[in-house]
Amino acid sequence: MSGRILLRLVAVVYLAGLLVLPLGMILWRTFEHGPWPVWVALTSPYALHALWLTLLMVVISVPLNALFGVGVALLLARGRFPGKSLLSAIIDLPLALSPVVVGLALVLAYGTSGWFGPALQALGIRVIFALPGMVLANVFISLPFVAKEVLPVLREIGQEQEQAAYTLGASPLQTFVRVTLPAIRSAVAYGVVLTTARVLGEYGAVNVVSGNLEGRTQTLTMYVADRFQQYDETGTYAASVLLACLGVAMLLVINRFTHKGEAR
Repeated sequence: MSGRILLRLVAVVYLAGLLVLPLGMILWRTFEHGPWPVWVALTSPYALHALWLTLLMVVISVPLNALFGVGVALLLARGRFPGKSLLSAIIDLPLALSPVVVGLALVLAYGTSGWFGPALQALGIRVIFALPGMVLANVFISLPFVAKEVLPVLREIGQEQEQAAYTLGASPLQTFVRVTLPAIRSAVAYGVVLTTARVLGEYGAVNVVSGNLEGRTQTLTMYVADRFQQYDETGTYAASVLLACLGVAMLLVINRFTHKGEAR
């Protein structure tokens, strides 16, 4: 009994030192002088633009990776084709590469002197130091999360229920919507949460491809780093708390959606 109590105490102290105390200090320093300086910091034009751009990255990148992740997971779990192991390894690649390396690779591929940059610029499409490059960076970095959460669930549930649905005359789309999707709903939701958290907090790859241009290509994470380097403590702490609140809000929304789906 004493061993269990000691283990719980160690876990609580560890989590408190790692999470609770640092986050508590940020909250205290944020509202140390009242809410008005925080409001002024968060309603500045650069802060509002960084918030808007961050939310735009989430709105674009997360649905793309959710659709891609579910599709690839189905392909790996149900398909039989040459190169299956290679595809699985490619999906894992963003987890092994440094985000800065990913950003540099995108610059080499889509920059003004890159492989595809001149052709795209001739069509009037600018990728690097613009929104498309930031979307590409976020999509690449957060690529594996949904697929890696859904794939084990698909392998665990097997194909018996899907085969039964086919036998009863259901189309592939009907089978996916009525049989497969309810079974993987929680895995998809958790993958979306991880993807959203990564997109909200991504810095390295996006910083390289965006140029970190204030008021143009600066996301909220880069805004926090910029305010910190400018010794703007109020702006730094206020934007940090806003980022944390966005992450928690997204987690609560996804969890509520998942619980409603399971209740049905």
